[in-house]
Amino acid sequence: MKVEGLDGRRLHVDKALLRAWRQDFARLLREQGIAANATPRSVRGQTKRSTRDASYRAKNRRGSEVLQREVASIVKDLIAHRTVRDPARPRLVETRKAIVKGWNEVARRLDAQGEIELAGDVRYFAAHLPPVRTDRERLAEKILRNIPSKGPKQPLLDERRRDRSDELTR
Repeated sequence: MKVEGLDGRRLHVDKALLRAWRQDFARLLREQGIAANATPRSVRGQTKRSTRDASYRAKNRRGSEVLQREVASIVKDLIAHRTVRDPARPRLVETRKAIVKGWNEVARRLDAQGEIELAGDVRYFAAHLPPVRTDRERLAEKILRNIPSKGPKQPLLDERRRDRSDELTR
C-alpha cells in the first residue's frame, strides 16, 4: 500500500489506525455480501507473527547478524539459567488470559441463547489455543533440538547414503 497523502507527503499510520482501516474494510466487504472479518491474530489463535521480508531473506542467505546475536544471547541464557528469559512473556500471558476470558463470555452468551453445541465448540477452541511462546522461546526450542545427545553419534542428513539399488529398473 502506498502510504502517501494527496499532497505527496508520507502519512503516519500507527497500529490503531491500521486496525481501524481493516475493520472498516471488512465491514464494507460484508455490505457487498462478502464474508469478511478483521479479528486480531491473537484472537484467532495464531500466536506467531510472520517474519519481515528483509529478515526472512537475510536468514535464507545465512547472513543475518541479528539472528546470530539472538542465538548467542539465547545460548548464554541457557547456559547461565537453564531457561530463556523474555521480558515480552508476561504481556503475552495477560493477553492470552483476556482472550480466553472473552471467548468464555461468548460461550456464556451462546448458552443463554440456547446455542449449547456452538457454545461448547467455542469453549473447546478457547481451551485448545496453542501455548503462549515468545519468538525467543521458539528459537531456544530449535537450538535445544539440534544439540546432539550423549548417545551414539547420528550422521547428518547430507552424510547419509540412501541405498537405491532396489529402485533401479534398468
